[in-house]
Amino acid sequence: MRKFPDPGPVRLDHGSAGRYLAGLVKEHRRALLAGVVFGVACMLAQALVPAAIGRAIDLGMIARDRSGLLLWGGVVLGLAIVQAVTGILRDRNALSASLGAGYQTMQLVTGQASRLGATLGRRVTTGEVVGVGTADIASIGGALETTARGSGAVVSIVAVAVIMVSTSWRLGLAVLIGVPLMTWLIALLIRPLHGRQERLRDQQGELASRAVDIVGGLRVLRGIGGEDAFAARYRAESQRVRHAGVEVARVEVLLSAAQVLLPGLLVAFVVWLGAHAVLDQRISPGQLVAFYGYTVFLAGPIGWLTDAVDRITKGFVAARRVTRMLALEPEIVSGPLPPGSLSSPAPLTDAVTGLVVPPGRFTAVACAEAGEAAALADRLGRYTDSGAAYGDIPLRDLPLTEVRRSILVVGPEGRFFTGPLRAELDPRDTSADGGGDRPELAEALWAAAAGDIVDALPDGLDTVLVQAGRELSGGQHQRLRLVRALMANPDVLVAVEPASAVDAHTEDTIAARLARARAGRTTVVLTTSPIVLSRADRVVLVAGGRVAAEGTHAGLLGDTRYRHLVTRETS
Repeated sequence: MRKFPDPGPVRLDHGSAGRYLAGLVKEHRRALLAGVVFGVACMLAQALVPAAIGRAIDLGMIARDRSGLLLWGGVVLGLAIVQAVTGILRDRNALSASLGAGYQTMQLVTGQASRLGATLGRRVTTGEVVGVGTADIASIGGALETTARGSGAVVSIVAVAVIMVSTSWRLGLAVLIGVPLMTWLIALLIRPLHGRQERLRDQQGELASRAVDIVGGLRVLRGIGGEDAFAARYRAESQRVRHAGVEVARVEVLLSAAQVLLPGLLVAFVVWLGAHAVLDQRISPGQLVAFYGYTVFLAGPIGWLTDAVDRITKGFVAARRVTRMLALEPEIVSGPLPPGSLSSPAPLTDAVTGLVVPPGRFTAVACAEAGEAAALADRLGRYTDSGAAYGDIPLRDLPLTEVRRSILVVGPEGRFFTGPLRAELDPRDTSADGGGDRPELAEALWAAAAGDIVDALPDGLDTVLVQAGRELSGGQHQRLRLVRALMANPDVLVAVEPASAVDAHTEDTIAARLARARAGRTTVVLTTSPIVLSRADRVVLVAGGRVAAEGTHAGLLGDTRYRHLVTRETS
């Protein structure tokens, strides 16, 4: 099986579904061409079998010629061997092209998702991404795979028609008229199937998004008693998807019935004409048997041809969705400055609020307005474009990779992937290659007060997290996210409420250890917790969208606005 290296940036023309599929055909042209050649050879060998059998009957059995019977019997055997060998090679090359196209599409979609970053979740629903990564990729691969059988079907139908016309023009004409007529009638069913499949695909994506939202927020739903309401809504939407699936199935059933009925009617008509031709001595009995074999044989190629049309139709629908996702542009683009432009250490500033974060210190920011902390973190980490700057250089002018490497934002939405905990906390871990845990991991676990989490797991750091670590509590998630951030060791760490889900004692421990672990490096914690604020070197109050006061926690308690915010006073 071929190997397909990472294609890197999207190089296929994704201006339309047709151009994208054409690009995939060009990328995998060798396997596709080989599949078509072997497919044609396989179908021609199968199509010639009835002719060989007819000759064996006429020249061997009726003429009582043993050598002729053995000769044509050997021809039938040879055709069967050719059919078997070329059929295997056809399917192998077709499958290679199918898997290659599907895998390459997966690489491009994954790379695009990585390039879009935070833009993806705002532009495409989760269900749509899941659908593209599963059903659509399979449909695109199926569209390329069917070219081998479809080409063989077309060539074999033409070959059989030529043989039949040269033998009996009446029978050949029946085939030449009957096959296009059947194809046209079946195509009439393909068009409504196309539209219904697209509507079903849209509804399936919406339902998948709903399921992801429910599973992701199950803890919250249970807390507010909203399980029944969301379950009822999910049931209603799933019924709507089921009805759409039934509509698709109705057309598919009619299509399947037509694929059996119409070739059967053609077979009956051709055999009826052939029987009259034998009685009139226009053809021999062997030729009648051959004609019957031709008409029975044609049911297969016609079915494959219509199946190819159906698969290509689904491939176009899937390619349209893939190209729509590949056409998305990230909201955040890399700046024009070359790598290495970011100097360290330097103050980090936010033009919107007027916040200035001095380098090498532990700064805590208390935001009075709900949502301001998350917005401020997005600006400082350049997850949204603003006038934020590092030193004298605006973040929007810096290479995005350098910003991501130097400024790390830890928010409440960070996720874990399924896999060993050690690899999730330390992507550079070498223990799998025979090394041991890096000492930095133990220090990070200590700083985040997360050692007890690891000790409680059945296999410690080797415990495999499942379902994004849903077996862990909210407080455990927070602490492990902080461990992962500390292992990244960024120049600037921006943490949004890093210990809001733990008890007061653990929160104080984390705040004290975090200040010690990050000594000499820039750390910004966005929080209203007095425990964390009291551990900071410098505290800034943001109210009304601007910096309203700054100093130490103890000094700012004299400010009414700050005191009410951090102590939850109501008057």
